[in-house]
Amino acid sequence: MSQEAVPEQVTVPAQPKGLLQQMEELMAALNADLSQLDADLSARGAAAEENDTA
Repeated sequence: MSQEAVPEQVTVPAQPKGLLQQMEELMAALNADLSQLDADLSARGAAAEENDTA
């Protein structure tokens, strides 16, 4: 079976988000991305250390 591109349905909130709420959500997403990047880089650094000492 092939997967067809299905456009996502955009739901409009009952009340638009305020700028502060939007910024808080963006900052939370950024923090999550940076935490994942830090974990990835730490794992690569640990793997590189193991290869250097082996």
